[in-house]
Amino acid sequence: MTGLVWWTIAVAVVLLVALWPRHGVLARAQARAASRAREQGENALKHLLQEAQAGRSGSFASLKGTLRLGDRGLLRVMERMRAGGLTASEGGRYRLTDAGEQRARHLVRAHRLLERYLADEARLPLTAVHRVAERLEHHLTEADAERLSASMGHPERDPHGDPIPFAGEGLDDQGEPITHWSVGQQGRIVHLEDEPAATFSALVHLGLQPAQAFTVIEVAPHALRLRIEDRDVALPLEHAGNVFVTPLDGDTSDAADVLRLSALPLDQEAEIVSLSPTCQGLTRRRLLDLGFTPGTRLRPVLETFAGDPRAYRVRGTTIALRVDQSSVVIVRPVPAVAAAERRQQA
Repeated sequence: MTGLVWWTIAVAVVLLVALWPRHGVLARAQARAASRAREQGENALKHLLQEAQAGRSGSFASLKGTLRLGDRGLLRVMERMRAGGLTASEGGRYRLTDAGEQRARHLVRAHRLLERYLADEARLPLTAVHRVAERLEHHLTEADAERLSASMGHPERDPHGDPIPFAGEGLDDQGEPITHWSVGQQGRIVHLEDEPAATFSALVHLGLQPAQAFTVIEVAPHALRLRIEDRDVALPLEHAGNVFVTPLDGDTSDAADVLRLSALPLDQEAEIVSLSPTCQGLTRRRLLDLGFTPGTRLRPVLETFAGDPRAYRVRGTTIALRVDQSSVVIVRPVPAVAAAERRQQA
């Protein structure tokens, strides 16, 4: 064959690879672009829903900051949403149509269900679940979301404390920032904002979790000092705005003498008060099936050198739990005299 023939064949092969329907380079690039455009549009819907829940209408500036797009890119996104009947605009402000609100609420539900699954079942670090759920939520249909919810026992809250609504259902109030509270006030953490990621990572490192009861001990120039269960926590003011709280609801787990099972000293007997509301789905059912029910007496009997896992004596059986599992069990220590009398009676 002549060089011209070889060159012609090579060009044909390159074009075939590039233009092959569905599997060619061009087709894959177009699919990625379409997927990215859909994600940008759906992120715009979520932003507008968040703004509406805060009593505001979305603006071009707020959307631009959220989506991190230039003017022309954002105009293209919003035109697609308008053409699809999902948004409307007036006087430079944007709002969701009924169809757009329904889609946005599904995305929120899908995101929170995925976070719950990734934290409880996939065992991803809490600092990683938001980023992964952000990618996956766009591919979860309403039927997929319902199946996922059912497989986890229809959990009520995500790992950050946010409510997981049923399809079409509204969202609960997230409380108010802890920075609004003063010395002596008691409350419960109901939400940890997961953005920016560095702030959320700092809150996780401090051991803060939704459902924890606390008392404000001191308001210093640079930090809030909190009493949370059995320890003091210095919460820097630069991160405190991402912690949302509500007044205590008066249930028995709010008493000052309760703590997490993971913090119970070795051989100290205690009574289970409750499971944390953050413990949902399969993890909650497993603990209940193992006998970790309110009113049950138990005590830590063995721990590894690193302290994780630990073994507990529960209902005549020794059961090992990881720290992340035992930390969702709220207990009240039993006085040593009462515990000794109980053992003698047994």
